[in-house]
Amino acid sequence: MSVRSLIQPCLILLGSALLSACVTTTDSPYSDKKNEAKALELSSQLARTYIHSGEWNAAKRHLRYAIETDPKNVEAHEGLALVFQNTGELELAEKHYQSALKYGSENSRVRNNYAAFLFGLERYNEAAKEFERVVEDVLYEGRLNAFLNLGRCYEKLDRPKDAVTTYKRAYFMDKVSRPAMLGLARSNYALGDYPSAQAFYDEYRRLSDKQSAASLWLGIRLADVFGDQNTHASYALALKNLYPKSREYLEYKAYLAAQNGGDESE
Repeated sequence: MSVRSLIQPCLILLGSALLSACVTTTDSPYSDKKNEAKALELSSQLARTYIHSGEWNAAKRHLRYAIETDPKNVEAHEGLALVFQNTGELELAEKHYQSALKYGSENSRVRNNYAAFLFGLERYNEAAKEFERVVEDVLYEGRLNAFLNLGRCYEKLDRPKDAVTTYKRAYFMDKVSRPAMLGLARSNYALGDYPSAQAFYDEYRRLSDKQSAASLWLGIRLADVFGDQNTHASYALALKNLYPKSREYLEYKAYLAAQNGGDESE
C-alpha cells in the first residue's frame, strides 16, 4: 500500500486541518478520547510506513506526535529508536530503546531489537543479557532467532560451551536451521570436538546451495584437522574467488603464512 493511499483516509476521516495538527502540533484538536485514539493510531500506521520506506524525517514527525500525545507509548519510542539507529544518532536511539523498555518491560520484540542494537555496537555482554531475557518468553514469535543471536554473543564472548548449548536449543526448535548447524559446527570446533563440528558442518553443507565466507573458512580448518588436502584446496580456491575481500580470506592467508613460515603463497 502506498503512502498516498494511507494518507487519503486520514483526509476523509479527520479533515485536512486535523491531519496537519496530528503531524505538526502538540495540542490535540479532538474533543473526545475516541477521536484522539484514532489520530494516534493513524500516526502510528503512517510512521511504520515511512520507516519501511526509509523516510526518516516523515516518520519522526508522526512518532513525535504519538509521544507528545502519549509519553508512555512503547511503539512510538521503539519507532524513534529505529529511526535514530538508522540515521546514526546512536545515543538518541539508545535513549528511546530504554524508554520503550521502561514502559513495556515485557515487550520481547522491543527487547530483541535493543539487544540487536547492542550487538551491532559490539557490546556483546550487554546484548547477551538482553537476549537471555528474550528467550525466556516462550510465546515470542522470534524466539528461534533470539537463540541464534544469543549463540553469536556467546561466541564473541569466547564462551563456546554456552554457545553450543544455545545453538542446540535453536537446532531442536528447527532441525533444518542452517545458522544453527553452522553455529554448532563453529562452537564445537572451538571446543576441540572436531567430530561433532564436522557432523554439523556436513549437515549444513547438505542443505546449503552456496557456502558463505565463514563456512568456507571453517571447512578449510576442519579439512586440515582430518588431513583432507583436496577439500582444503577446493574450499581455499572458492574462498579466494568468491570472497577475496572478506575478513575470512585475510584470516586464511595469515593462517597459511603461519603454516608456511611466513610464505602466503597458495
